[in-house]
Amino acid sequence: MGKVQRPHLVKLIIGIITSSQATYNQTEQILTKAFGNLDYKSRQVPFNCTQYYVKDMGTGLFRVFLSFDKLIDPVHLVRAKLIANKIEARLARLIRDKFSRPVNIDPGYITAAKLILASTKDYSHRIYLDKGIYAETTLIYRKRRFMPCDWAYPDYRSDEYMNIFTAIRGIFMRQTGKKE
Repeated sequence: MGKVQRPHLVKLIIGIITSSQATYNQTEQILTKAFGNLDYKSRQVPFNCTQYYVKDMGTGLFRVFLSFDKLIDPVHLVRAKLIANKIEARLARLIRDKFSRPVNIDPGYITAAKLILASTKDYSHRIYLDKGIYAETTLIYRKRRFMPCDWAYPDYRSDEYMNIFTAIRGIFMRQTGKKE
């Protein structure tokens, strides 16, 4: 019989999609109040691999990935997604423009072996966590690099994203004292 153990701490990441620098700045400020100091911020990566958000968010979208210096228990991914949803809704009420959704906030976490993303949508590869939140393994770290799972979105398969997540994983590895 296996022995029940507490999970290892993980590295919270959040992807922000918007078309407005002001909205991005406001979102980052709110997220740091909610989750603490940043230890990584990617450059603004054009978000143009899908038209999924155009109706609600417009064009000229970009994504920025953040990671936070405080490691979390993986069970807190549910809390992070619920907070992200509340922030999105609050900003939609505050920012009055022609689009209904000024920002998309996607939390997840990185470990030595994988990148996990949270979702409110169920699907065959997603596991229910709690309070309407699901999780999926999107990338697996193997042979010294991240590799996408079959269901990974096209942008998560890009070299640019892989480099971002590898950099964040490196911070995590130093924080935890883990070796390759």
